[in-house]
Amino acid sequence: MVNEFKLPDVGEGLTEAEIVEWHVAVGDVIKVNDPVCDIETAKSVVELPSPYAGVVQELLVEVGTEVQVGTPIIRIGDSAEAPAASSEPPSVEPASEASGVETNTAADEHEKPLTLVGYGSKEDAVVRRNRTVSAPAAAAGTGVLAKPTARKIARDLGVDLATVTPERDDGVITTADLENLTSGPGSSTEPAAPVGGERREPIKGLRKQMGQAMVDSAFSLPHVTIWTTIDVTRTSELVATLKANRDFAEVRVSPLLIVAKATLLAMRRTPIVNSWWDEAAQEIVFKEYVNLGIAAATPRGLQVPNVKGADRMSLVELGTAINELTATARTGKTPPADQTGGTFTITNIGPFGIDGGAPIINPGESAILSVGAIKRQPWVVGTGDDERIEPRDVCTLALSFDHRHIDGEAGSRFLADVARIVEDPSTALLF
Repeated sequence: MVNEFKLPDVGEGLTEAEIVEWHVAVGDVIKVNDPVCDIETAKSVVELPSPYAGVVQELLVEVGTEVQVGTPIIRIGDSAEAPAASSEPPSVEPASEASGVETNTAADEHEKPLTLVGYGSKEDAVVRRNRTVSAPAAAAGTGVLAKPTARKIARDLGVDLATVTPERDDGVITTADLENLTSGPGSSTEPAAPVGGERREPIKGLRKQMGQAMVDSAFSLPHVTIWTTIDVTRTSELVATLKANRDFAEVRVSPLLIVAKATLLAMRRTPIVNSWWDEAAQEIVFKEYVNLGIAAATPRGLQVPNVKGADRMSLVELGTAINELTATARTGKTPPADQTGGTFTITNIGPFGIDGGAPIINPGESAILSVGAIKRQPWVVGTGDDERIEPRDVCTLALSFDHRHIDGEAGSRFLADVARIVEDPSTALLF
């Protein structure tokens, strides 16, 4: 008996996915839940486990190809059955460092918006041109195989790999093939020193989803952004104190933690910043919980994982959750569940040396707080006869909010409350 494993809908609107890498080959014996391939979704690179046990009979989709949900991607037979007579197509081998081979698919690059999610994740997606199909590849071997070094040389020389005849029996193009092409008799292609150029990457997966989400947010919500620049010296001192506290021994304490806690406390007085304008229902949805998003830069683009129930956490618990969330995001392994359901976002641009900005609100939310760099600057302190200039730690906070239901008074009150707590953390006792 032969079973066909079809690309599953693993939740939240999956429509299509790209096959990034195969983990199995024809003839491999696998068990249920063994990983068979990686697929790229709109949120992350996820691993697909096999629902069947047996022998891999055939890989039906090439690496770098996008397929619709429900499309068969692999055939798995009973362990007693031999694999199909045809050997595994070279074009479906994973383009990994281990194999040293990359697959270049056809140039038809039609894409649809990706809204898929998965289970499990994979670091560092392989970038390839895409081909969207709704059925298995009719024939294998339609791609061009080449060593990564050979592919780079071909790009530098402007050589179309489809015109190169490989020497190897397996059809893989090597650097030697390109050397023969450029130095052989009658060759008119001479290597030249690079003088600049361009590099293209397909817009897909997370970057495509993020780009569309930002466009939708920017042009459907009336954004208003307000700023305040404050003295955060007391927060810097508190951070130093907490780092020396044994209760925080396992927590990476930073000013972001204090800002996050201040944000959660300030929401108690201005809960509308934790609401959402439901256009379809013509209702304002007030969230009675806070899933605090922390924007994180990753190799695949911006991700905003969120801490579920952040408002119910102690400072130690919040710090631990933020640390784990951001560390996982930077590796590209954030599960989709951690990237959905956010109610308010903080974006920390300070580590990049940026003073401030006007961030775009995350879809499904109504406000986002930007935290700028903390810099040592001259600052007026004291009052009256005691007024003087001292070097202080200074930071700019910026709040963007949906002006349809959050008016200037509410937004200003909220930001002022956050600023007051960060300026003097002892005032947190008042909230």
